[in-house]
Amino acid sequence: MEEVLESKDFSFPKQEEKILQLWSEIKAFETQLKRNENLPEYIFYDGPPFATGLPHYGHILAGTIKDIVTRYQSMTGHHVTRRFGWDCHGLPVEHEIDKKLGIQTREEVLKMGIDKYNEECRSIVTRYVAEWEKVITRTGRWIDFRNDYKTMDLKFMESVWWVFAQLFEKGLVYRGFKVMPYSTGCKTPLSNFEANSNYKDVPDPELIVSFPIVGDPDKAVFLAWTTTPWTLPSNLALCVNANLVYVKVRNKYSGKVYVVAESRLSELPTEKPKQVVTNGPSDDPKHSNPKAKGSSGGKSKGEVELEVVEKIVGASLVGKKYEPLFDYFMEFSDVAFRVVSDNYVTDDSGTGIVHCAPAFGEDDYRVCIENQIIDKGEDLIVAVDDDGCFTGKITDFSGRYVKDADKDIIEAVKRKGRLIKSGRFTHSYPFCWRSDTPLIYRAVPSWFVKVENLKEQLLENNKQTYWVPDFVKEKRFHNWLENARDWAVSRSRFWGTPLPLWISEDGEEKIVMDSIEKLEKLSGAKVTDLHRHKIDHITIPSSRGPEFGVLRRVDDVFDCWFESGSMPYAYIHYPFENVELFENNFPGHFVAEGLDQTRGWFYTLMVLSTALFGKPAFRNLICNGLVLAEDGKKMSKRLKNYPSPSEVIDEFGAGWAYMVGSLDDLQEKLYLYKLFRPFYSPCKVEDALRLYIINSPVVRAEPLRFKKEGVHGVVKGVFLPWYNAYRFLVQNARRLEVEGVGPFIPIDGVTLQKSSNVLDQWINSATQSLVHFVRQEMDAYRLYTVVPYLVKFLDYLTNIYVRFNRKRLKGRTEEDDCKTALSTLYYVLLTSCKVMAPFTPFFTEVLYQNLRKVSNGSEESIHYCSFPQEEGQRGERIELSVARMTTIIDLARNIRERHNKPIKTPLREMVVVHPDQDFLDDIAGKLKEYVLEELNVRSLVPCNDPLKYASLRAEPDFSVLGKRLGKSMGVVAKEVKAMPQEDILAFEKAGEVTISNHCLKLTDIKVFRDFKRPENMTAEEIDASGDGDVVVILDLRPDESLFEAGIAREVVNRIQKLRKKAALEPTDVVEVYFESLDEDKSVMQQVLDSQEVYIRDSLGSPLLPSSRIQPHTVILCEESYHGISKFDFVIRLARPTLVFNSNAVLALYSGNTKFAQDLQTYLFSRDYYNLKSEFQLGNSKIRVDCIENQPAADVVLGKHVYLTVGDYYLSEKTE
Repeated sequence: MEEVLESKDFSFPKQEEKILQLWSEIKAFETQLKRNENLPEYIFYDGPPFATGLPHYGHILAGTIKDIVTRYQSMTGHHVTRRFGWDCHGLPVEHEIDKKLGIQTREEVLKMGIDKYNEECRSIVTRYVAEWEKVITRTGRWIDFRNDYKTMDLKFMESVWWVFAQLFEKGLVYRGFKVMPYSTGCKTPLSNFEANSNYKDVPDPELIVSFPIVGDPDKAVFLAWTTTPWTLPSNLALCVNANLVYVKVRNKYSGKVYVVAESRLSELPTEKPKQVVTNGPSDDPKHSNPKAKGSSGGKSKGEVELEVVEKIVGASLVGKKYEPLFDYFMEFSDVAFRVVSDNYVTDDSGTGIVHCAPAFGEDDYRVCIENQIIDKGEDLIVAVDDDGCFTGKITDFSGRYVKDADKDIIEAVKRKGRLIKSGRFTHSYPFCWRSDTPLIYRAVPSWFVKVENLKEQLLENNKQTYWVPDFVKEKRFHNWLENARDWAVSRSRFWGTPLPLWISEDGEEKIVMDSIEKLEKLSGAKVTDLHRHKIDHITIPSSRGPEFGVLRRVDDVFDCWFESGSMPYAYIHYPFENVELFENNFPGHFVAEGLDQTRGWFYTLMVLSTALFGKPAFRNLICNGLVLAEDGKKMSKRLKNYPSPSEVIDEFGAGWAYMVGSLDDLQEKLYLYKLFRPFYSPCKVEDALRLYIINSPVVRAEPLRFKKEGVHGVVKGVFLPWYNAYRFLVQNARRLEVEGVGPFIPIDGVTLQKSSNVLDQWINSATQSLVHFVRQEMDAYRLYTVVPYLVKFLDYLTNIYVRFNRKRLKGRTEEDDCKTALSTLYYVLLTSCKVMAPFTPFFTEVLYQNLRKVSNGSEESIHYCSFPQEEGQRGERIELSVARMTTIIDLARNIRERHNKPIKTPLREMVVVHPDQDFLDDIAGKLKEYVLEELNVRSLVPCNDPLKYASLRAEPDFSVLGKRLGKSMGVVAKEVKAMPQEDILAFEKAGEVTISNHCLKLTDIKVFRDFKRPENMTAEEIDASGDGDVVVILDLRPDESLFEAGIAREVVNRIQKLRKKAALEPTDVVEVYFESLDEDKSVMQQVLDSQEVYIRDSLGSPLLPSSRIQPHTVILCEESYHGISKFDFVIRLARPTLVFNSNAVLALYSGNTKFAQDLQTYLFSRDYYNLKSEFQLGNSKIRVDCIENQPAADVVLGKHVYLTVGDYYLSEKTE
């Protein structure tokens, strides 16, 4: 394996760029697809974004989820086709062209020519494809851009035609009017989904208008409240709630008689005493209340001002006629201008009476049809044109934009004496998400799909799908389906898939095209493009004969949601191609998009698949939340919440220029900068962004406030520990080569499973548990559970396995034991990389490319590898014991911190209390040495008697039991608190207890263990800590017998810090010299002598007295220390140097001093590590025959020469 850098020098972004280059060179994605092409299909539907805009964090989020799932499925034995798709049609594209060309009205488009307009649209739909590909590729997502699909492709559009034709044949299509949110800025209706995406708080007028009741003996008037004065000219009815109580009241001062809901009397304006006048026109402006604010109006004077003439049930008002406010629709007098009833009228606002203008309100339209005021069909008069201006029907305001006409309409109502109250109030109002103009509700002619007929089947199909999180399916999506309305699928626009419907002039003959072939056959025309300007001229002869003329295509195009909902069929040109592929794999296996798509793409997918096949379109779905800015607001290009150009240049320079070099629009550059600023941050890691995203609430359909610090936290908490474990492996594997043992070749996995080392057994089991857990969670599409488990696993790997096995891994035990430990760490890292490859494709590839060098027959990329399977039995007992061991260590450290007893201060004893004898056997047996060494304690005493060192008490969990028990809570709480210790122990063992006829579980009662200190000891001498499961007790009394061990740890600690200061790698061999600066050096010497074995094991070499420094020794670093446990000393680090046994060398040459000196000179001139390797290869002996004019000699290591001063020093001590 190649050398690796220190973590501080390892550049994650640079390594990711190298991996991108590697994937490009080996065609990794293409190769993976080719290798898996004969495996079972896993069908993934990728929702198409618009290519007219740049990607944002929402796209990256959804793309990350999609990439993780599809990579996992590829590694678990599936062929996963991943084609990128583009939404090319619809309002977003037209709006861009309207802005570019300054188009304001529909007539301007027709004057320009649909052909020219559509070609302008076509020219921009792929404007940012290159940028999308750069961005998506940089995020690590594997998806096919070369074989993408576009909704404007001929084959895609033909399949959309087929979908519509099937619906038409099933009788699910009809033409009618629908009141829809309408954008006057874009001159088109919007879906409810689009209309709900841009609400603003704005002031609007509010009016109470009178409608005199025809033939009423009291000359009473109905009072209706409205916030849309512009709809009053189109009024055809008033609506009440049949179940509400209404009152006829007379104002004592004015004599006017009003009819309102009894609960809404507060809406009536107050009036000061005036002479009584009859209801009717009045020129006295004081009768109105133009300054009224808010819908609550002035406070009613009740019985003081208003006299109740009569109480009336709403149902008795139905059918009463009233005088029209305007005379624009007098032709409807026979059926209109009367009271109807419906439950949509409430008494929580207004007057309890609603004015109905059927062309401008969804409920208004429905109620007027149900009451035969208008007919359902195509004859509705809509007095507002496509541009939001009144038509000639409204003669007094013809050509006026409706919102601009509000003020004049109010004035006209006032002049008629019908204005009872006016004011303004602020409310949340929908605006067009593209043009940012206020929406109106307007009846538009449209072709509809009968979704309401499919409601029961839609609900049933929803039950067959699996969602993460499931509450989105069970609540939000279920409720949306339950209240589904017929879907208006047509738009009176230009750039889109045209409706394949040809109709005769008399409307009697309709032909729906389900293919290009059918259109060509019936028309005789050659068709190569299905857009309007290519087919609108095509006519079809009437089948009834020439006298009936020809059939022409209707003008409308499809709502782009219809196209995206057709994606499962159209992207593979079904049913014209890929019939077997589709029919064997439908419904698709997986989709993923944002929460907003519950009313968008998820909905249209479900509607069309249910209508076509009676099935859901997908089986599994992950729904993510929204990514918000740090301040909690939606990230928005329109709001221009991005930094200045100077900031871009100062921070990124040329790197940024590469990313946006092809963009001309400065605003687009700034937007892209804002999005990808993290990619150019020095500590940015794309894999870290991926883990940050899937570990956040956003994958549970909750909002995420994006913070760069969160990404940095993933680097620190996940990748650095992971990398350090990998670096430790590589460094020590290379150390074997340096020391001449030979290249590292990992022991086979089967042999490793038989290791007798408890930590090997544990980490192998923990790794299998990681495999099991990730497989289990990924099969359930719960991505958000993986990162916490991985963090815990890496913590165990680095802070337990590597930390506790340092001696073995560094080769300070037997050679075979070292190889076993290194091989175990190798396989753990290799397996964890394979497990995490779908989540962190870059980092795992970096590690894998080095790890594979020591494994014959390994795959070229980690992403070609199969996902690991569970192998062998998992040791649940040892995993639990080690987990508890880490708890014990943490608890003991807490005690030390409380008493200011650092780890380097040895303690004599610790007691571990737990009822599980198996765990106590483990902790006092095979895990004991690790606990004692880590905590610097001399002995460990297990105890299975929980009452020996603790007293138990129980407390009810009020937060859990309060609501459940209600009034019984007090009695139960009293009994729980009074539970004796034996009962508490029995409760813990049984898992439940019955108190006052209530069964309480472990989660209902909190058990506390209070430390019971021995009578003869103080809090300073003994202390305990517990976590509710295990209790740790430390004897804190000072012990002189432990003094020397403490000093030794201090010395070792200073040596390790000096190594770091000298920038030494763990594999760098040095010799350590110690010099005491104390007057009485015997005390320190006694410490070093008694602790010699500990020091040598910790350093890997003996601690040498400074008197052993050789004349040719090279000192690398030295430092003086003062007052370390009252001792002063100097530590020196030196390069290893040869030491000769002069007498033995002289004997080699029969006493020839010159020959002996020349041999020493020659060996000193050799490279130290090459010389060491030669001795190892020669079984500690080399032959020197290259010195001129000197006889050959066999030089023996340990007899004639020593490779280090330490070796010579130890040989002397041994002798």
